[in-house]
Amino acid sequence: MVESDVVEIDGVFVGAAILQPNRIDRAFFATHEKLRPLHGAVLPGLAELRHQAARHFRGTASVAETIARSRG
Repeated sequence: MVESDVVEIDGVFVGAAILQPNRIDRAFFATHEKLRPLHGAVLPGLAELRHQAARHFRGTASVAETIARSRG
């Protein structure tokens, strides 16, 4: 069974954070059009994923910036 958490920004359901096999990273499953470019991105932890999703949803970050940050 896959373990996941709901991702909501400002009360809007925008996707799910799917726990990865290492039990730390989360893959983002986007359901909101604004966050489609982040669909499939893997970020280190639920808090970081929610933070980056919020930045994109509110228009304060680029997808390239988020992907670069997730790679260290």
